[in-house]
Amino acid sequence: MTTSRLSLFDLAPGKVLLDRYRIESGHRENGMSAAFRVHDLESKEAVRELQAFPASLFENSKQADAFAATLRGWSDLSSDAVLALHDVVVLDDGAVLSISDFPEGTGLRDVIVEQKTMSEKEAVALGVSLLDGLEAAHDSGLIHGDIKPATIFMGDGSPTLVDGGVTPGLWAAKHLGTRTALIGTPFYAPLEQFGGDSPDERSDMYNLATVMYELLTGAMPWVGKSYIEVFQSKMQPAAPAMRTMAPDVEVNRELEAAIATALRGKRQERHESAAAFREALTDLDLDA
Repeated sequence: MTTSRLSLFDLAPGKVLLDRYRIESGHRENGMSAAFRVHDLESKEAVRELQAFPASLFENSKQADAFAATLRGWSDLSSDAVLALHDVVVLDDGAVLSISDFPEGTGLRDVIVEQKTMSEKEAVALGVSLLDGLEAAHDSGLIHGDIKPATIFMGDGSPTLVDGGVTPGLWAAKHLGTRTALIGTPFYAPLEQFGGDSPDERSDMYNLATVMYELLTGAMPWVGKSYIEVFQSKMQPAAPAMRTMAPDVEVNRELEAAIATALRGKRQERHESAAAFREALTDLDLDA
């Protein structure tokens, strides 16, 4: 019998959800969901990730359905840089389950903790690969909405975006107009999201540029220990120069300029598209 309601007991190793996915172990979690490594019983060789969004995240069934509909848009996207989504199911109690490929490798946050920084070539390769994925997503009308080290996995050196559509899906589901409170991660979110604007293509590029700044310098471009302090730090037309935040690090000027453009305070001053940002990175001569 298909599980129609979700309890903590259903998320234990060995339990089978939807008559198909046997939980092997917990994998990752955040404030909104928990993700599990599961075995797909209909495909004996397949290991998947099942992400569970509790019913308490939504005010009613309409919100759960709207959120699920946004996620389902990612199931048609084919990109090596974006985790493949297979199915999204809304349970009777309003919980939402999404089933995707299992993200192989190590989360970028763990890589940063271990390595502190990346070389210019490594950071550019990561940026170019993810911008390929973002271009495919944006061309399909999809917005990731919350790119950060925790939503990037490094498998065999190649980055993969996870959690595509979660932030804009919540944005669409939890309000009736075009504005709401910030849904996203303050250090990586652009200034306009603090003001209540929903994320768009240039928000995704801002997110990624913040990640690249962090990878190159070992420091964040924004300072602050609270939401308000981070917000105030971002209230400037441009990000601080990298040498301001990391005096001992030297970064190619053209590379820094390409990242700085994506980090402009006004979104209309950023790269016009993922393709334009990628072109700015691929045109660099890092051996000069």
